[in-house]
Amino acid sequence: MRLCSVAVSDFRNVCSVHIEPGNRFNLLYGLNGQGKTNLLEAIYLLGNPRSFRTSRLPELVRHGERQAQIQGTVESGGIQNQLRLLVEAGGRKVEIDGKTVYKASELHGKLNAVVFSPDDTGMVRMGPESRRRYLDRAVYMGDIGYLHSWHSYQRILKQRNHLLKSSDRTGLDIWTEKLAETGAEVVERRLKYVAVLDGKLQKYYATIAGDGETSRLSYNPEGVQTTERTMIREELLELFKRHQRSDERYGTTTTGPHRDDLTFVLNERPLKAFGSQGQQKSFVLALKMAEMDNLQETFGEAPLLLLDDMSSELDARRNHNLMEFLTTREIQVFITTTERSPALLEAAPHCAVFRVEGGNLTFEGN
Repeated sequence: MRLCSVAVSDFRNVCSVHIEPGNRFNLLYGLNGQGKTNLLEAIYLLGNPRSFRTSRLPELVRHGERQAQIQGTVESGGIQNQLRLLVEAGGRKVEIDGKTVYKASELHGKLNAVVFSPDDTGMVRMGPESRRRYLDRAVYMGDIGYLHSWHSYQRILKQRNHLLKSSDRTGLDIWTEKLAETGAEVVERRLKYVAVLDGKLQKYYATIAGDGETSRLSYNPEGVQTTERTMIREELLELFKRHQRSDERYGTTTTGPHRDDLTFVLNERPLKAFGSQGQQKSFVLALKMAEMDNLQETFGEAPLLLLDDMSSELDARRNHNLMEFLTTREIQVFITTTERSPALLEAAPHCAVFRVEGGNLTFEGN
């Protein structure tokens, strides 16, 4: 999978930019606040229904303008598609080869991209919500059915919470059963995905950080002891019934898949409490590499890799290990840094270099 060209206009601080990226490595360098991450975000949005930075569409449109536009030519399986995204304060419009698409399933897989940014490292230290958000996004990337399950669960959860807040709770049992049914779909898909990623994680952690440490990914949904959907449904139903009195007291569903957490483990201890900053960064990046591996197995092609702020995220040794690994893979990579790093350029042969300043892009050669 390759991004052949991309044009961005009136997106955040970017006025008008058009580039033809290199097939392998692309370095976007410049001072902080110049628009490097904005360009990565624009590329990511071409193939994804939501940004990895915000859910608020007005933030994406350049100040004083009515809409932002992103266009790209993507080659996959020897076939090129033209993707176009229009973003306005009130919504977004997606076109594939000039035809408007209305379902996320139609865009799914057209441009797969995995992003590693400072915010991703932060999810180790933050609360469960940030890790759930990562998990939901990652599962969806390789499993289009997950989006339907997740939306159904959220819709039913909203209805059940409405009844819990009401003095008339007629029908609460029915909505509880529906919540257990859709929740079982969510949990089953999450469990399968985490099992696949956990099997790949250790290899990539050793690649980046070196051997000698064990890494593990764990998802243990509350009240669930099985992996089969029918049994998960029964366990969730029992969980909801057990907490129904407290749910009625607080007027909300206090337990379930929407409250579950993803656990990162290093050397059989919680990464959040015992991992150094370098270990946390290495773990999350290894997680991203495992995610890429899974997408390549799912679609038959490697996704794009977007590495944001590499100059601060990894030390020299881990950078070297990562670049050495990436040079052996047929992956199109976009890297942002604050400087035109000679060490990085040496490690990434055939690297197209772009200077970013004030939302403008200047090609400086290969």
